[in-house]
Amino acid sequence: MLRIAVPNKGSLAEPAEQMLREAGYRIRRDPKELVVSDPEHDVELFYLRPRDIAVYVGSGTVDVGITGRDLLLDARSQASEVMELGFGRSTFRYAARPGTANSVADLAGHRVATSYAGLVADHLARHGVSAPVVRLDGAVETAITLGVADVIADVVETGATLRGQGLQVFGEPILISEAVLIKNEHSAGNGAIEVLRRRLHGVVTARNYVMIDYDCPIQKVDQACAITPGLESPTVSPLHDKGWVAVRAMVHRSVTNKVMDELYDVGARAILVTDIMACRL
Repeated sequence: MLRIAVPNKGSLAEPAEQMLREAGYRIRRDPKELVVSDPEHDVELFYLRPRDIAVYVGSGTVDVGITGRDLLLDARSQASEVMELGFGRSTFRYAARPGTANSVADLAGHRVATSYAGLVADHLARHGVSAPVVRLDGAVETAITLGVADVIADVVETGATLRGQGLQVFGEPILISEAVLIKNEHSAGNGAIEVLRRRLHGVVTARNYVMIDYDCPIQKVDQACAITPGLESPTVSPLHDKGWVAVRAMVHRSVTNKVMDELYDVGARAILVTDIMACRL
């Protein structure tokens, strides 16, 4: 039986459950459930604290898990990333009062407060910087004001909260994080893990792509197919009118309207776009 660790709470919990549901797995019906069995797929879900998932996977207690890349690296466990899942994106940056530092090299000797001590310590070590890391739970924006640190390392979105504390971001990002599927580094080949990976990859693809269908004058097919090459090659089918063909291809959701405009300009008509519910590539 494949054992999957799922975030029990926090920003990753609901998207992780939704992705597993779309992949065909049974998820909990009651938020109080901590273990859910899915005998049809020979899978068992364990709902755990997001910060603990990398530890359980690294120890081999569970086979795979869904957590943030930041939490995986911070745990320093024997777990490795299998694939990105396309949600829960965040950016980790250093911030301090103006004049304190302009780069990672300037952090030598400065106290750095963060909720991700392992992640930050490893980042400093990779840059050859010696600086004490102060681990705090929860928000760290006030650490400098309260005198426990000179610099903070935290998730930065707009930077408005930091500016409210008189802080400014500096240097390159420490990490670009998002939700990832992880497994034990020493796990032997497991067919169930590969099935899970394929299913989740299918969900990610279905969310990012749409199917586009259109009718195209036969003399314009090459131009139209250059606009919609698909993942491998578009499907081209004859129509009753010998001067036209029907074309079908997958296109990235983000460029759908641009592609439709370009196809119309080429001469394509009856351009239809539909969602992809599931796929295997």
